[in-house]
Amino acid sequence: MIPFKPLCDNPEKTSFPMRLLCIAITGMGGVALAGVLAWSQPQPQIIPKALGSVPLVLAGGTVVDVTDWGHSARDLRNAIVIVRDGRITDVGAAGAISIPKGARVIDCTGKFIIPGLVDGFAGMSSQGEANANLYMGVTTVVASSDDRRGWIDLAAHPSPHLYLIDSIGTTDNWSFLARRPEWAAKLREGANSAELSPEDTLHQMNDTARLGTRVLWLGWNLTAANTQWIIAHAHQMGLVTYGAFISTPYSVGVEAGVDSLLHMNRYELGVIPDELQQPLVEFSEGPAANTAYDYAERLPPTDAHLRAYAHLLATHHAALMPTFSLYYLELPGHRDLWKEPAARLLDPAHMFEPSDRATGEVTYSLPPWTKHLPLTGQRWMEDSQRKKADQSAMRMWRTNETIFSAYPHYLAGSGASSRGTMAGISLHTELELLVRLGLSPREALAAATNNYAIQFGWNELGQIAPGRRADILVVDADPTENIWNARRITGLIVDGNVMDRDALLNLKK
Repeated sequence: MIPFKPLCDNPEKTSFPMRLLCIAITGMGGVALAGVLAWSQPQPQIIPKALGSVPLVLAGGTVVDVTDWGHSARDLRNAIVIVRDGRITDVGAAGAISIPKGARVIDCTGKFIIPGLVDGFAGMSSQGEANANLYMGVTTVVASSDDRRGWIDLAAHPSPHLYLIDSIGTTDNWSFLARRPEWAAKLREGANSAELSPEDTLHQMNDTARLGTRVLWLGWNLTAANTQWIIAHAHQMGLVTYGAFISTPYSVGVEAGVDSLLHMNRYELGVIPDELQQPLVEFSEGPAANTAYDYAERLPPTDAHLRAYAHLLATHHAALMPTFSLYYLELPGHRDLWKEPAARLLDPAHMFEPSDRATGEVTYSLPPWTKHLPLTGQRWMEDSQRKKADQSAMRMWRTNETIFSAYPHYLAGSGASSRGTMAGISLHTELELLVRLGLSPREALAAATNNYAIQFGWNELGQIAPGRRADILVVDADPTENIWNARRITGLIVDGNVMDRDALLNLKK
């Protein structure tokens, strides 16, 4: 018989993932995973659930099918949708389902019924942003606190459902744990963020799950071994992983099973060769990263390496969340978002690099020394920056067209409120850009609804179906014919409550 060799008898020669497993076994003393799972369930919702005494019925509308990544089209016409206690209990054709006595009935004849929209990556730092999201039909926000989007306003009321994102395995002043005394010193960033020890990574994952975090953000300086272990352990705990890698090769993160790749200007690094990736293990920022990004951006769309990368993405678990809206104002055909009714709710002071309120265009800051130049010289420099940014956005767009041709799965996230994006409003620009990329309107709608249930197991949302949360939009026209119709909202129901959508525009100061 082969003698038993203790798993952790020589920690210095044990691999990083195995060291973390050893810590879990020895240092944690057998902490029950079930307790962590209980803490990692959705946080209590801010919007109160509907009273159970009076059922709500939507009658006569067409329930739009967003299943199977938007590839199914089994819409239900002349439908009856029954809501009790904040949940959808019955969906069927008129005549097949009896309307409960005493129910509140809303006539939806000629209208279309779709799930409330999910913004998969955004901030929500004020009541104004909460109202703007709801007004635009965004009933769930996967919310991030960071240096561009500020702290999440957890006290906003009314509010979309908030699913929290936290960083993992790295120092971060914006982590939810950074304000806790036991974590303040460990998470404090220096000039650059740094990886945490294996021990601290494990404790951090458990503690942020207890706070209600649903998504772990795997960032720039995480190295491959740490990334692989975090993804595997997160899945055991029922947590979702977003990858925005630099030090970790994208092929490693994708093959490890990361749930979503975030930002088209990040996941383009998956095309760089090994000789450009190796320096990023130690230097996730600086000249080496600039060289890598420059290579990725200038790679021709027809390059074989890019097509191979697209195939890798399409054949593995990761879904893409490109956040095209962060470049919306630099892509052709954009419009002035300040003219949207919901924009009146938004304060530029709560936005990172907001667009110009007078023109709706990106503003480009010039170095202080340019103030000594004539106005014509300053305008020339601004135009030069704008032209360069527009060209960069178009090159990234062409890269994404090649990636799309391999047919990966997509999720809709706006990135608001940064670089001219706006809460609620920019999720609709994201849907428009997904259609421009090549998705059908139904596929784009699925990217903001049921794809989250498929990809992340969030089966409480995303469909008009029994058992799902009653976050529902009634729209005037068919959004599967034109994605613009998803904006034509005439009915807004959140957690089973019928909301006065127009009243959301009257923000109480």
